[in-house]
Amino acid sequence: MSAEAFAKSLPPVVTLDHITDMIETDGYGHRFELSPEGAVTITPLPDTEHAGIASDLFAWLLASGRPPRQILQAVGIRISLPDGDGGRIPDLTLWSKRPQGVWPAIADLLLAVEIVSPSSRSMDRDLKVKEYARAGIPRYWVVDRDAANTVTLYRLTETDGYESVTKLPLAWLLQSSPDDHLPSAS
Repeated sequence: MSAEAFAKSLPPVVTLDHITDMIETDGYGHRFELSPEGAVTITPLPDTEHAGIASDLFAWLLASGRPPRQILQAVGIRISLPDGDGGRIPDLTLWSKRPQGVWPAIADLLLAVEIVSPSSRSMDRDLKVKEYARAGIPRYWVVDRDAANTVTLYRLTETDGYESVTKLPLAWLLQSSPDDHLPSAS
């Protein structure tokens, strides 16, 4: 389908239901996201390095005793802001209890992790930092694709913004305890 035909197939206002339909009918595995302001983002499948980083983090959280159904890869989350409802698909999420549905609310979300890809660099490092903070997600981590896979750990402050707690190599993070970096999962 051409870009023109795709654009003509869109409704005047795109909702999370439309995004869900796009995901279900896409035969290529793209990620479709919707900002609270109504901007649609389409990104390609992650590469093997990207998927490997997500798997390393999943295994690390699992080994610490976190229940597997509370550590989810590429699950949609509902971002509700005064601007409207949006839907994002972080690379990895950690929940205090098992979420339900296609776009679960973030009330039980402890952590969202984005692994930077060439197509998502500015979105992960800039836009989502602000958006996730406004939505109230307690922790947000960004994993860069540099030689060390540097992880920037953000923590929500009392003023509804993030502070950068630390930056460290992924290998160092994986040798530490998740409890040193996360809120309680109770």
